[in-house]
Amino acid sequence: METVTVENLTIGEGLPKVIVPLVGKTREEVLSEAEIAVASNCDMIEWRIDHFEEVTDFAKAAEFIREVKEAVKLPLLVTFRTAKEGGACPMEDAQYFEMYHTFLEHGNFELLDVELFMPEAEVAELVKAAHDKGVKIIMCNHDFDKTPPKEEIITRLKAMQDKGADICKIAVMPQNTHDVIVLLDATQEMYNNYAKQPLITMSMGELGVISRVSGATFGSAATFGAAKKASAPGQVSVGELRTILESL
Repeated sequence: METVTVENLTIGEGLPKVIVPLVGKTREEVLSEAEIAVASNCDMIEWRIDHFEEVTDFAKAAEFIREVKEAVKLPLLVTFRTAKEGGACPMEDAQYFEMYHTFLEHGNFELLDVELFMPEAEVAELVKAAHDKGVKIIMCNHDFDKTPPKEEIITRLKAMQDKGADICKIAVMPQNTHDVIVLLDATQEMYNNYAKQPLITMSMGELGVISRVSGATFGSAATFGAAKKASAPGQVSVGELRTILESL
């Protein structure tokens, strides 16, 4: 399996990397959260830009990405989570791709989040444009209602690889502890038998917390922690994550 290196961070080797999301609505909130996140000793920052109140002005948002990057001085993942996958801002597909191309042209960041089930041709074009700029793609899928069968989880992760993802990510919602085991089993099977790229997998909510700290055992290369406000159910604070990861 290949690793992915951004700046001085290599994803896919050693302990799972800790990513902290920024979910502020205003410029002031985003920069304040960024300062707290950096102080938390995380490895990477994710800017959930769908929460940002100026995101629909793509040029201004791209300019502010550069300011956020300067503030954090860590690898920066830019994520617009669509409403259908739990995001905060509805947006048509055509706008989604226009926005991301604007960010690639005028922003400054190392990784871009792209959802698996967006239109195939446009995704292929976006992946190529990102790679031409030296930006890595985290391709993802989220299910906030259920945990798909193990075979389906593996199928989706393999599809991400086929579409040019540098890192493949899936997050699912468990209804019981068996669902958590399904996610972990799918992760280890994908990691051992099919993975060409690093994986990020998680079972959400309180039931799924174990999946956020067991990556080194089952094959997930990164986890998301909260420095201030969690962006998804079940996120643990960075300090607690560090302690548990190092102990395991």
